[in-house]
Amino acid sequence: MSSPFGVRARCRGSMFPPLETELKQPLPDPYDDFMYRHLQYYGYFQAPQIPAPSSPRVRSRQLLYNSDDKADRGAPRLREPRELFPILPGWGPVQAPRWPVECEVIQEKVRHIEWVPPEPEYFYQPTGNEKVPEIVGEEKGTIVYQLQSVPTEGSYFTSSRVGGKRGAIQQLAVSLCGPEDDTLLFESRFESGNLQKAVRVDTYEYELTLRPDLYTSRHTQWFYFRVQNTRRDVPYRFTIVNLLKPRSLYAAGLRPLLYSQRDACSRGVGWRREGGDIRYYRRGGGGAGRPRYCLTWTARFPHDRDTCFLAHGYPYTYSDLQGYLRAVARDPAQARLCKLRALCRSLAGNPVYLLTITNPAPGPRQAAAKRAVVLSARVHPGESGGSWVMRGFLDFILGGSPDAQLLRDLFVFKVVPMLNPDGVIVGNHRCSLAGRDLNRHYRTLLKDAFPCVWYTRNMIQRLLEEREVLLYCDFHGHSRKNNVFLYGCSSSDHKRWLHERVFPLMLSKNAPDTVQKSREGTGRVVMWRMGIRNSYTLESTFGGSTLGSKRDTHLTTEDLKALGRHICDTLLDFCDPDQTKFIQCLAELMELVHQEIHKKLSELGQDRNLEESWSDIHLSDIESSTSGSDSSLSDGLPAHLLNRAEKMNQKMKIFQKKKKKPLQTRRQRNAHYHNSSLTEIRFPGDSHMRHPGALKDPGGDRRGEGQDRVRARFATTLQKQLAFPKHPENGSSSAGTQGRARLHQPQSSRRDPAAAPAQPMPPPILPEHERTHQLPRWLQEHLPLSGPHSCLLYQPQTWVLCISLYSCPPLSSVAILFLAVFLAQD
Repeated sequence: MSSPFGVRARCRGSMFPPLETELKQPLPDPYDDFMYRHLQYYGYFQAPQIPAPSSPRVRSRQLLYNSDDKADRGAPRLREPRELFPILPGWGPVQAPRWPVECEVIQEKVRHIEWVPPEPEYFYQPTGNEKVPEIVGEEKGTIVYQLQSVPTEGSYFTSSRVGGKRGAIQQLAVSLCGPEDDTLLFESRFESGNLQKAVRVDTYEYELTLRPDLYTSRHTQWFYFRVQNTRRDVPYRFTIVNLLKPRSLYAAGLRPLLYSQRDACSRGVGWRREGGDIRYYRRGGGGAGRPRYCLTWTARFPHDRDTCFLAHGYPYTYSDLQGYLRAVARDPAQARLCKLRALCRSLAGNPVYLLTITNPAPGPRQAAAKRAVVLSARVHPGESGGSWVMRGFLDFILGGSPDAQLLRDLFVFKVVPMLNPDGVIVGNHRCSLAGRDLNRHYRTLLKDAFPCVWYTRNMIQRLLEEREVLLYCDFHGHSRKNNVFLYGCSSSDHKRWLHERVFPLMLSKNAPDTVQKSREGTGRVVMWRMGIRNSYTLESTFGGSTLGSKRDTHLTTEDLKALGRHICDTLLDFCDPDQTKFIQCLAELMELVHQEIHKKLSELGQDRNLEESWSDIHLSDIESSTSGSDSSLSDGLPAHLLNRAEKMNQKMKIFQKKKKKPLQTRRQRNAHYHNSSLTEIRFPGDSHMRHPGALKDPGGDRRGEGQDRVRARFATTLQKQLAFPKHPENGSSSAGTQGRARLHQPQSSRRDPAAAPAQPMPPPILPEHERTHQLPRWLQEHLPLSGPHSCLLYQPQTWVLCISLYSCPPLSSVAILFLAVFLAQD
């Protein structure tokens, strides 16, 4: 007889034949089945079932092959990730610059054409008779332009938005009274603009005040503003009254820049040098003891009622960079060589762009064998010359010349063209919106406060793990020296001594009219310590050249772009397999340094044989530093963290005051009591103060608190005023008694009589036979006293209980009560 389970099984098999067939097939893994269906939903798998690992039906959109032919596909490679930000043409317009919410921004977009002067623009030659105008100020002048709200030191960045401050744009310039009104109309609320106030002190004379870097009170050097309603061939005088640097190239012939909108539209003329009667001088003491300096010059505008711009250097804005990168992305040939990514977002939310430039390698081994070169610019937003040098480098490296092809075959270029976009947008000279110099925070751990340099350093660290970094160079501008030069780091390795100076020397040979032979020993320490031996800062002047055929002439944008091309040429010479040029430059450097050492030693009056150990002398001992601005005041925490730091410091001080004293061991307490002297307890009714230092206890605060508690107990115990008998003063005492009295004095009272004024002697402790009153036996039983240490001494109008702390613990409340009763009866 069959079991019912067998019947059920047979019935189940006959009723569900498809299920029986599926049970015989192996079930897929649940996780694989889930992932397959999940990816199939997004279009990654086209097959209806999960194929085997070796099935040719596996398809992925992330794998690319060199050829469509299956026999000649080669190894697959991963597809490049999609763009994070809208750079490509198909993704719409690029993101507009984001401003702090405190800044008003005009709607008009400022654009300038590129133009190279056909003739050299020479320096201004000072005559010594330049006018020094008296600073009148707004008391005697008329304010014609002034920014309403300027975030200065004490405030900090909070938020940003496209277009800056919400609401209607205020009219800051004065209104003209009619067509004959010749007042200039100023404006600086556009990208990279900087002007805070303009005061009209005469018909054609204006005093200008620059806006310091946002959230600071320093760094007033970069200026860039617009003037309208000009008059032709009239000598206007402009005087900037709040500069901070004691030295400037304006004292050596530098002239400001002028741009005429009408000339640009009609004749195609762009920025040109304009200015006469130039003088840079000290004004006087400023805030916090800092002296102020003034720059005054005259300018003539070419047209009536024209729109003109005045600037410290050739402007290169964040929008200019975005326009250039967009053109590169639209060019198919350049887009194949240049991968554009967003390294991070700045404090205001503006993308910091990263370019990776190289030729596609034939295989993974060739790609991994390439060395890297890292270049960056505009960490200081007011040094616009660095952007023009970067522009020349990018034009060359993305071109089709054989040298550019060879460089892309040899290297992977990582380029950060604008490290401080926020500062460039708002018109700062040196700082970011954190109110700090980013060039002093490459080692920071505050990623949220300094994202630009933090992500740049992190990118370089990852790059060093992948491949060798041959060169790092950061492009800057210099406001106190002419020509172009490099700062570097001196190596202490004798085998590579002077090797880090070969690249600057080669660059000076490739560009002899602009680059001087650098002897600087300071430099880019952070990248050098990370392992990049050739780490440099390239300083391009705001002024001009004093070398070769360009002597005493200003550098143009074409000169700065040519410098970027010379960097590429120098890089090829530096990496040439034929080391002839390298050895020649090294020998020349040794000879130059040898001459400098001899010169320095002769000046010091020293005689030393340099044939054997002259390479042991550190190069910084024979060189003088010509570094740029001192940014020590811009170091430290960002502005938005300073307020929090002050609050935390106040809380820590309060916490330290409230912190309890550490517990003492028994040995410490015993030593504490043994080092104490007599404790004086006064009862209510005492009308006379104790003699200074008579029975003072030097033990500490806790013993003083105990005495206060004892006095409080006596005050609450005695309900009536104690009447003490008056006895004649006993002035006699023995020598031994006086000696014992001195033993009970604290150390602070044992001074030389000649060194301190004479003080009254404390009341002596009388011998037992001379005591006026002796404590009764019933009271002694309740007091922890023994021997001659417990007694009541008679003094004028007071009773003093002298208790030795050698054998006296704190008094109990019962003992205090009995003592009070005894004194009341007495």
